[in-house]
Amino acid sequence: MKRAMKREYDFSRGKRGPVISVPKGKTRTTIRLDDDVPDWFRQQADLARGNYQTLINDALRQQIRRVQEPLEATLRRVIRAGPSVARRWPERQCPRTPKPHDSAALYPRRRAGRRGS
Repeated sequence: MKRAMKREYDFSRGKRGPVISVPKGKTRTTIRLDDDVPDWFRQQADLARGNYQTLINDALRQQIRRVQEPLEATLRRVIRAGPSVARRWPERQCPRTPKPHDSAALYPRRRAGRRGS
């Protein structure tokens, strides 16, 4: 049975602000992500029976650690891992490295002796 809306509601004891307060050490934020990114994290969270927001937070923390890691430590980590790491990652899941900048296409050389066009 549907309940009809009241003509008036009493908000005298209402509180302003978010319904759920943010715990200390946490920040509520809104960001725009491509649809496939949160979908992937939700899928992983469902498999692990966890929280997708926690997985995103962990992934961001790992990236921060890697960026702050000294070059020597990065090289040691990569050398220790060796080729076995590459074999564990299927081609479609392997992190993609950016393709080198093709400067020849952007700045074609002029033929010697030709001026103008």
